[in-house]
Amino acid sequence: MRNTNPLRVVLVAIALAVSLPACAPMAGRETPGEYIDDAAITTKVKASIIDDLGLKQIGVETMQNVVQLSGFVDSPQIKARAGDIARGIPGVKEVKNNLVVR
Repeated sequence: MRNTNPLRVVLVAIALAVSLPACAPMAGRETPGEYIDDAAITTKVKASIIDDLGLKQIGVETMQNVVQLSGFVDSPQIKARAGDIARGIPGVKEVKNNLVVR
């Protein structure tokens, strides 16, 4: 049988105890599944806005099913329509319409 050093056992135990919590997801961060879902929502919102309004320069970001629209549009009606399109995509929980009318 091998002779184990008690100090080595303690150090390994401490290293494991300290590193295991790092494996848990951090608050406010997405899991890989959420990231994939959000990417799909972003793609659907962008494609729908391009189809409906022909706007390619609008930024669309999604985090935990919350869509944020950014960029510039020519009228308040276009801004409102882009928000409505985003809200109509399945899985969207909330829309932050940060489009600027110029």
